[in-house]
Amino acid sequence: MSTLTRARRKLRAHPVAADAALAAGVLACMVAGSFAEPHGPEGIDWGVRTPDVLSLVLMTLAAAALAFRRRAPRTVLAVASGASVVESVTGDPRAPVAMCAVIALYTVAATTDRPTTWRIGLLTTTVLTGASMAAGPLPWYAQENLAIFAWTGIGATAGDAVRSRRAFVQAIRERAERAERTREEEARRRVAEERLRIARDLHDVVAHHIALVNVQAGVAAHVMDKRPDQAKEALAHVREASRSALGELRATVGLLRQSGDPEAPTEPAPGLDRLDELAGTFRSAGLPVEVARGDEGAGLPAAVDLAAYRIVQEALTNVRKHAGADARAEVSVVRVGPRIEITVLDDGAGQDQDHAPGGGHGLLGMRERVTALGGTLTTGPRYGGGFRVHAILPVTTRTSGARDGRP
Repeated sequence: MSTLTRARRKLRAHPVAADAALAAGVLACMVAGSFAEPHGPEGIDWGVRTPDVLSLVLMTLAAAALAFRRRAPRTVLAVASGASVVESVTGDPRAPVAMCAVIALYTVAATTDRPTTWRIGLLTTTVLTGASMAAGPLPWYAQENLAIFAWTGIGATAGDAVRSRRAFVQAIRERAERAERTREEEARRRVAEERLRIARDLHDVVAHHIALVNVQAGVAAHVMDKRPDQAKEALAHVREASRSALGELRATVGLLRQSGDPEAPTEPAPGLDRLDELAGTFRSAGLPVEVARGDEGAGLPAAVDLAAYRIVQEALTNVRKHAGADARAEVSVVRVGPRIEITVLDDGAGQDQDHAPGGGHGLLGMRERVTALGGTLTTGPRYGGGFRVHAILPVTTRTSGARDGRP
């Protein structure tokens, strides 16, 4: 770090000391200038003249006022301008008291808005220049009078430029901080959405397969002594359901792997093409399921296909868990124009999902999936008993439309 940089930092840390040093330096320059004769035979002659007492008082008063320029810039400008006017009117203006007025005007312009700068700057320039031209001992067109006009204008312009630069830098800093906060909020939102999606997928996988395992394990325990063959068949279903659960869990957790981890499973996500296989797993668990399809040959976006499969899976799982041992289920998948409708009905006498102990997450997960795709979900008890799940999903989602080049 250079010496100049360290000095600037120290002065910024102690503004009062910096202003006092500035006032002392300006006073020294004014006193030195009062000994000079600008129109000597050889140009500027030093030591030819000496300042009078009034000039020294005015210089000291104006310089002392500069030490408070940050605290009361307009008051300091008034004092410096008054001293400069008095000097111009009362005597030979060899002591450049107007230098203090220029610095004070710069401070006012740097700490206020542009309209105020224009008003105060125009007023200060007019008063100082007019007093020097009208009441001073020199002709109105003298170089000293024109110099007062030029320097006051430069002071106001420089202060306004510094204020504009500070405002620009502050705006850039605020914009960067706002953008950083926006990025952090967006990152938190994406993390929350991803956690919700993973939790939803894990719930669908675990709830379905664990329900099947629980049912088949109960059957095996019930018939183990009297019908061992049926018990073996039930245990085989338990093993198959657990293997499927492990496979889907491995695929889901594989999405969380980092780049340096082993390769994640590449098995495609389940869709409606596996609907018959899904219904078969429930039939093997003792739940009669009838499937009606009216969408054969209709290609679906991956997100819609997965959501439809998960809705049917969760709805049948809820039937198996809550509808009772004698319940039957019907699954209907129909393509209606730009939408696909999934309906799952049961005739069970069990309790409503929303009021089951610990229940409600499955319906919530289905609703979140449907809402994310811009569809609608209707759930509720059927007239005469049973439960109904009806989902309408748009075939063309925003993601798939953008991928296919559609708006």
